[in-house]
Amino acid sequence: MSLDRSSFFIGNQWVKPASDRTFRIQNASTGEQVATVPEGSEADIDAAVAAARHAFDHSPWPRMKPADRAEIMLRFMAELVARGSAIAESVSLQNGMPVTLANMLEAQFPAGVLQYYASLADGIMLSESRPSQMGQETLVERAPVGVVAAVVPWNFPVTLAFSKIAPAMLTGCTLVIKPSPGTVLDSYLVAEAALAAGVPAGVINIVAADREVGAYLVSHPGVDKVAFTGSTGAGRAIAAQCGQLLRPVTLELGGKSAALLLEDVDLAAFLPAIPMVSMLNNGQACYNGTRLLVPDRRYDEIVEAVAGTVSSFTVGDALDPATHVGPMASAAHRDRVESYIAKGRDEARLVAGGGRPKGHNSGWFVEPTVFADVDENAVIAQEEIFGPVLSIIRYTDEADAVRIANASQFGLGGSVWSQDQARGISVARKVESGTIGVNGYMPSLGSPFGGIKASGMGSEFGPETLAGYQRTKSIYVMG
Repeated sequence: MSLDRSSFFIGNQWVKPASDRTFRIQNASTGEQVATVPEGSEADIDAAVAAARHAFDHSPWPRMKPADRAEIMLRFMAELVARGSAIAESVSLQNGMPVTLANMLEAQFPAGVLQYYASLADGIMLSESRPSQMGQETLVERAPVGVVAAVVPWNFPVTLAFSKIAPAMLTGCTLVIKPSPGTVLDSYLVAEAALAAGVPAGVINIVAADREVGAYLVSHPGVDKVAFTGSTGAGRAIAAQCGQLLRPVTLELGGKSAALLLEDVDLAAFLPAIPMVSMLNNGQACYNGTRLLVPDRRYDEIVEAVAGTVSSFTVGDALDPATHVGPMASAAHRDRVESYIAKGRDEARLVAGGGRPKGHNSGWFVEPTVFADVDENAVIAQEEIFGPVLSIIRYTDEADAVRIANASQFGLGGSVWSQDQARGISVARKVESGTIGVNGYMPSLGSPFGGIKASGMGSEFGPETLAGYQRTKSIYVMG
């Protein structure tokens, strides 16, 4: 069956594109073209924003009770679950995510996000009375912010779309979603699920486009808020544009997180966790702890153990359930990762990987790679590589480990490893980061996820996120 698509999802209709431009979708594991999809133009963005604007301004959607919107969200959730396997395979095909991981995250996590935010419906306070120091009372009211431009990256395209879709839906916003050109097929499955669930027309609109047309969406006069996940460079440009427009924006950006292995670290716990905390999604995850901070006293032991573990990972086709590490998402991204590995060879000691895996002559594969004796100021220790490359950095004592962890422009994730949980929590509190794990790392739906410094601003997940999709209004009742 052909995977080609020929239309956009706008206003609950499959709409013909305004131009004949297309994106070629390739299998990351083979390099073969598997589909063509339409490439959005400014006219397509205009149509999508108009549909979202009409739904927000003229339909009952933003004025419905949160509980009624939650019922629709739960139907949406059920339709996503029904398409879970297809969504996982679609993502793995396009960006190289191992299908076992895709079935756990891309197939299930988005449904969980919808369910979580639907569960908050009864607790949303849209109006409250507060004491007034200058009159009788103040009525504080909360309303949906309006039309949201959601710009979604290629590494977790479904999960990161729903980190925006779910809170926006619960608060009564409407959305125009721009997927990355590299991962578009999954967005059609999302659109089909929305249609089957009875999500009202114009609430969700999806147009895939390049960066230039994405910039047009960000600055569109019909948009009220921007929610972006992607690189720090692109985030700075979007922040500058939203600053000029005085438009609310949420930015979830890059990272160079540290995994602090304290002297009492249990390697039997840390080593099996490397695929989830340091090399998740072939290293293509913003919060991966790719800087391993290792104590002097156990340095050689840990370097040997990490190198051996990483070298044992099975590299293969993303659709093979036995695969631990799949390909990079594109040829261009593979080349970028390899350029960092070349820099690493000049800066540090290569102890694992460093090339292209044998037997994989097609697709965009890079060996899982480990560098030891990395200086904390080296390029590979400071810049986000976004691939399966770890840098092991030596530290002298706990204070030195915290100092090195914080000597970064980023502040998104990280982890602390100790057999003494209280000690691990104490060290975690000292690390400058929006999130951090103790003896593991996995974002929780009920808690805010976001970064500081060059890792962004604002949060996703948790009830705190709802405020970013609402406007407040104070009514001063004087007499």
